[in-house]
Amino acid sequence: MSESVPDFGVFVHLDGEPQGLCTGFIRVPDLTWDWINHPSEAAEAGQRITGEVIMSETRNGQVTISLKALLEDPLVRFADQTGHVLNGTVTKMVPFGVFVRLAPGIEGLLHVSEMTDSPVESPDQLVSEGDQITVRVAEVDLQRHRVRLCAHDSSVRVAG
Repeated sequence: MSESVPDFGVFVHLDGEPQGLCTGFIRVPDLTWDWINHPSEAAEAGQRITGEVIMSETRNGQVTISLKALLEDPLVRFADQTGHVLNGTVTKMVPFGVFVRLAPGIEGLLHVSEMTDSPVESPDQLVSEGDQITVRVAEVDLQRHRVRLCAHDSSVRVAG
């Protein structure tokens, strides 16, 4: 059962262990395949959860747990999408491009250099968070768990 949800992960009380004797911890990257801003988006205090033990320190009574390990990686099903033109939602702006949600658990990076033939200083000159845009899947890298996107023609078009 999850005990608390700080910014860096989730502490859990392990079934069958006396309170405080053995504590489980789930790091943010081990919570979900989805992008989240805070661990509370994936678990809340008092919630009953099931996870996989990925490391156990018997000397100090700490157990590292993963919820994500029990879930299918959505990128595996998406791997055959390379070359396909898809619509997605801009979810995050960064100085070098934008992240676009293409499907549940699938976000790809569209580099600013791929967004237009004209020089721009930042992607917010072309799109905003929440915009629907059309992109082409340039690469699905299962090892690095990344999706690289490019414009489907000479510039990104905001779907209207």
